[in-house]
Amino acid sequence: MKNSTKKFINKVLDIIFPKFCVICKRQDYLVCPDCLSLIEIMEYRYCPFCQRRVMSKEGKCKLHRYLKLDGLYFAASYNNIVVKTLIKKFKYQPFIKELSKPLSQLIIAHLHSIDNKIFLEDKENSLLLPVPIHKSKKRWRGFNQAEEIAKNLSICLGLPLKANNLQKIKKTKPQAYLKKSERIKNINGVFKIKNPPQIQGKRIFLVDDVFTTGSTMEECARVLKAAGAKKVWGIAIARELLN
Repeated sequence: MKNSTKKFINKVLDIIFPKFCVICKRQDYLVCPDCLSLIEIMEYRYCPFCQRRVMSKEGKCKLHRYLKLDGLYFAASYNNIVVKTLIKKFKYQPFIKELSKPLSQLIIAHLHSIDNKIFLEDKENSLLLPVPIHKSKKRWRGFNQAEEIAKNLSICLGLPLKANNLQKIKKTKPQAYLKKSERIKNINGVFKIKNPPQIQGKRIFLVDDVFTTGSTMEECARVLKAAGAKKVWGIAIARELLN
């Protein structure tokens, strides 16, 4: 389909089905500027496993250096009601897939506010990988929310995306309803690498929507490093802050 035809069809659809802000219902916006202004973008980085701030070249605090995930970039707090509402409408019914763009822009805004040189270095040996979901959940939702975010980041950051190399091979209970110890057990051994040579010696940027205890990303990082990944950094829209 030509771009001119696609634009015309989109204009017609906007007239027939006008957009309304998913938060305040303001017309002509998927998410209006006023609602976006209520989101505080993180201007610092923190250890993924506690709330200690880390310096630009460090990804985690000294207490957690033994863990496999090398660091985490997250745009906002999941405690923010606007952020939480957007993510829930994105990944749960009514599954508003188009929210991937404004949610990705939150991450880009975060990266612009901090020292982001890591994304400009050695791009040939860097990959974006979405945290995978089981094929049954992908059929239910129609898409992998982490993959949609990763697609947008790939364009903005100029990094290659490999969407199907890291795979989830077992169904698990929803992590959101489990305690930390249960999450670790629930996610153990559920990921595999389809093409290990594609991972070897690479810096991996692992993309997900929400970072809570870190159990999922830590297990992904363990599997990726076992396959030869040099570094594994996490990227998330939001983090559920620790008490």
